[in-house]
Amino acid sequence: MDVLAAARRLLRTGPLCDNCLGRPFAERSFGLGNAERGRGLRVAVALADDEDFSAGAPEDCWVCEGRCAEFDRWAERAADAADGYETRTYQVGTRVPALAEENDVLLREDAGLDPDAGEPLRKEFNREVGKRVGRLLDAEVDFDRPEVQFLLDLDDDRVDATVNSAFVYGRYRKLERDIPQTEWPCSDCHGTGRAGSETCDTCDGTGYLYPESVQQLTAPVVEDVMEGVDSVFHGAGREDVDALMLGTGRPFVIEVEEPRRRSVDAERLEADINAFADGKVEVEGLRRCTHDMVERVKRLDASKRYRAQVEFDGDVDADALADAAETLEGATVEQFTPNRVDHRRAAKTRTRDVYDVDAELDDDRHATVEIHGEGGLYIKELISGDEGRTEPSLAGLLGVGAVVTALDVLAVEGEDEPFEDEDFFLD
Repeated sequence: MDVLAAARRLLRTGPLCDNCLGRPFAERSFGLGNAERGRGLRVAVALADDEDFSAGAPEDCWVCEGRCAEFDRWAERAADAADGYETRTYQVGTRVPALAEENDVLLREDAGLDPDAGEPLRKEFNREVGKRVGRLLDAEVDFDRPEVQFLLDLDDDRVDATVNSAFVYGRYRKLERDIPQTEWPCSDCHGTGRAGSETCDTCDGTGYLYPESVQQLTAPVVEDVMEGVDSVFHGAGREDVDALMLGTGRPFVIEVEEPRRRSVDAERLEADINAFADGKVEVEGLRRCTHDMVERVKRLDASKRYRAQVEFDGDVDADALADAAETLEGATVEQFTPNRVDHRRAAKTRTRDVYDVDAELDDDRHATVEIHGEGGLYIKELISGDEGRTEPSLAGLLGVGAVVTALDVLAVEGEDEPFEDEDFFLD
């Protein structure tokens, strides 16, 4: 392509600013901005033809109508939109008016150029405004998951700033029973606390079946410290409401929406949460993490270790208990959806492996049973049999009724735990 001849044809289409003149040739030289490229071409054509192709006023440009002279103004508006938000990474996108996009195409067609030659006006805006925004905010561009995303709407003359969530990873221990992992709205009043014009009797007007949850004892503290507008709790599975979560705890991520602060003192935050939870819940190992950690936590294929206090409805012999435990150890168990969860789980048979069982009689009618099993194994039903829905079961092997009176989760373990992978942490 004869660049000089193509530039001459472009200049003869009408008044052009340097940016719009240089943009169709963006791939023809490196290290230059479109404005510098356009100025160079303008001078070269003028010297060759002895013809006046001066740029004129920016608003005279028939392609961008002066918008390419406003990069600084748009960058300042974007920086103002992020004022008050801690921003270390960002991305700029531009919505170009349909007429300007059409002009950009017509410019190339009138000059006999490929319609896709160079770069589009939208891309130039993203780059030029983006560079200026980075300097104003002292931030780095991130095309994957920036902390703040700016959309420049040139037609509506508006800047929209989207503040992406911040994430904190940790492990929690639940030290009191009857605390769910997440908020549990009342099913009768649907979380309103009202039954018609009266206070809901089921939840005493609180809107919740349980007054506290792990989420309510942890997430509000993180949200407050990061000055967010809301928060979401993501756990690696969940234990029963009446079960304790002990040992090294269960992995979780707290997502804080639209945070003004992102840099936090993890140790102090940990202490603040533990003080707020007042011994009901404890957290440890807090670290800021990427959004990818949410998916990793939720998809963790973890085995669990449990300790169950078991009560039998008849006398049990120690040897019989040991034989039953040995039979269960290494067994593949079939569990049809338990009675206690069939209102919220699909009715089907699931198979789960039991890795290890250790059972010890406390007296003729009580035992302590420790079980290491595959994730998703229903421990209470493994003990009771759940009216024949779980086979084999401890109760079935012993020939007596059995019920779990207390359940503790001792460990959440996963061979492929990603939580030591530094790629997922920000500190």
